[in-house]
Amino acid sequence: MADTLLAERVDTPTSASRRNILVPALAGMPWLLAVAALLLLWWRGGVPVPDLARYAGYWTFALVLPGTLVHRALRGGRGNLPEDLAHGAATGLLLELVAWASAAATGQQSLLRWWPLPLLVAFAAVPRLRRHWRVGERRPLPLAWHWAMGAALLLVLAWGYTQWRLVPLPPVDGYYYQDLLYHLGLVQELTRAMPFELPHVAGEELRYHYLSDAHLAAGSMITGSAPPVVLLRLWLVPVIGTAVVLAAGLVRDLSGAVWTGPVVAVAGFVGGTVTLASPVGASGELPLSYASPSQTYVLVPLLLLTGLCVDVARGRDLGPAWPLVPALGLACAGAKSSALPPLIAGLGLTAAVVWWRDRRVPRPALVALACLVAAMALGFRLFAGGGASTLRVQALALLHFIGPYAETLGRGDGIWPAAPLPPGIDDGGALGWLLAFALVGWWVLGQAPRWVGMALLADRERRADPAVWLLAGTVLAGAATTWVFQHPSVSQIYFWMGVIPVGVVLTAWSLAAARVPWTVLTATAGVGALMALAAAGTVVGLAVPTIDRPVPPSVEGWLRALGASAAGYALFVVVAAALAVVVAALWRRRVPAPDGRRRAVPVAMAGITAALLGASVALVLAGTVRSVLSEPVPASGPQPYALTADEMRAALWLDGHAADDDVIATNVHCQPVPTSPHCDARAFWVTGLGGHRAVVESWGYTDAVVAAHGVANLGYARQSFPDQDLFALNERVFAAPDATDLELLRTRHGVRWLFADTRAGAVSPELARLAPVRLVAGTVTVHELSNP
Repeated sequence: MADTLLAERVDTPTSASRRNILVPALAGMPWLLAVAALLLLWWRGGVPVPDLARYAGYWTFALVLPGTLVHRALRGGRGNLPEDLAHGAATGLLLELVAWASAAATGQQSLLRWWPLPLLVAFAAVPRLRRHWRVGERRPLPLAWHWAMGAALLLVLAWGYTQWRLVPLPPVDGYYYQDLLYHLGLVQELTRAMPFELPHVAGEELRYHYLSDAHLAAGSMITGSAPPVVLLRLWLVPVIGTAVVLAAGLVRDLSGAVWTGPVVAVAGFVGGTVTLASPVGASGELPLSYASPSQTYVLVPLLLLTGLCVDVARGRDLGPAWPLVPALGLACAGAKSSALPPLIAGLGLTAAVVWWRDRRVPRPALVALACLVAAMALGFRLFAGGGASTLRVQALALLHFIGPYAETLGRGDGIWPAAPLPPGIDDGGALGWLLAFALVGWWVLGQAPRWVGMALLADRERRADPAVWLLAGTVLAGAATTWVFQHPSVSQIYFWMGVIPVGVVLTAWSLAAARVPWTVLTATAGVGALMALAAAGTVVGLAVPTIDRPVPPSVEGWLRALGASAAGYALFVVVAAALAVVVAALWRRRVPAPDGRRRAVPVAMAGITAALLGASVALVLAGTVRSVLSEPVPASGPQPYALTADEMRAALWLDGHAADDDVIATNVHCQPVPTSPHCDARAFWVTGLGGHRAVVESWGYTDAVVAAHGVANLGYARQSFPDQDLFALNERVFAAPDATDLELLRTRHGVRWLFADTRAGAVSPELARLAPVRLVAGTVTVHELSNP
């Protein structure tokens, strides 16, 4: 609408000139504000100013600029700068992986920071490539779109700030979630040359979907910023921002409606489930995860790949962009093993539907499908480790991690039940099955904002578009695999988290296809948000009285609670539908009476969808705002998992003083720190902060112990280290050292440093005589093993 108004206005030459300057300035302002806010919050988060400048330059000149040039050359421009730069950033991340892999394979990491230079020179020197420095044929977007997208990015930034504000940069007295430290160790490892080893158990091949860590490693090497700063602060928001604009561009391409972009930007990334303050939640609330860099990072190549698959499904020839399909497929497989299968299923369904309906072979779709299947197979061979092979079929296994089942029927299921269904369902008889179906149904209702767009399949006109089948099949496959597979760490939920933005794209598309006035959508979305906040006990930041309904720990108690929640959900839906119909009827100039009566059902459905999206966004934003406005509550009393600042300081000292390929030995293996039989072997902080491989640090995520999950009724993290002889040698060096054992560690395992922590176990005073002391920090002593 804004574009139409601008086009119809009659201007004098002077006013037209002013407008030509003013409009781009106003359009660029929200993006600059978002960048400025990001830099400010990074600084407030403890990031040194030089790191801010270097990282901003890295994203601009090593990712966005070369990626934009290549993407324009392969697929053409988008006609506007924000979408061009987002697609360019995604392409730049892909090119960075190629440059990083080349540097790691040849041992030329020092040259990695210069990888964009030959490409930039080529685009400057070759006449046919120079045109890609410009936007090209302009298809400008309304000013309202720019400001709405800027607001969406600020919301993403607020979410990111709430994540890292409770995770101070080291050294501090505190605790880091073990997966963050695990990824930090991988980032450190991926700054070295191939072949890669598992840093926590030196000598073991690294098999993990580590390409997100490769991005962090490349960023650290190119900018010179410390890996902890990159992991805990810098990488998150720029990657999410890229995914946000990609999703907005995808839904605009599909729906033709500009306003759907900001809707997806907000609802697809900072919108949650709609359970209306029920005592039962819905797993897989957001597609983002601060503790899982792989999940967040993969959204960028996955959304770019989805856009390519949309073109392929519609029978369009990708031309020179075809190499992006297998390359992005391999990037997805190497970044998160759960990302690619749902998209493959959606593409396979699309090809089958086109063949059955049109009686023709959809060759582009089949070629893309073959590329992605090959990429998934190659990715499994290159990256997947014991964790992937632990995934097995058990329908409804997600119930093991949902309170009503876990606290009642699931108590006797055991740690790793080998059965086609959770055993507690059958044990509970008819009530057991009723509870299981009620929980699955409640999960479906809570996730409604992500799948309700599949109503497009009921529209004959839209059903003819293969892209609808592609997105619907992808979302259905993500949900199905989540409920069909079992994983000891509930990692099957990542199948669903990866398709959440795709589902919201489909939902926003359905809203645009309904052709309902914006007044109807806005009114019902606002009412949906207010109803959700009232149910949660919050309206405009103020607490309101709610009925406290404790749930008895029984199947009957949970069924009553679910029934009451379902009644509340039904009331929510009825109110939204009625409001949509009433508002549409009052808007007679836009919806004439006969047409209004005929379209009552579509209008009601659009109103329900808008209300669900409004509630979805409101619930997450209310929590985010409360978190931003409140001061973090420091932990009080003894914290069993906490590290000391001296322990972190000693590890960081080791990172700065040991040679890059030095190996260390440590007596730190567990969290909490003291080592005990069958302790939780997921410490990871000595290798993560210390930046070096260890003979034996923590083995909780190694292939052997993950595959042993359930043995002796113990989880994988509490299994014993498989090589007990090596473990005994490692422990003797600290508890009862002698020259022979130290020489064996030095010559056979390449150990040059000993990291001894008296909190982990007894350390013999004799060790100081046999190995010179280089640092004492609190409970930690660092020894050096010199050559004889």
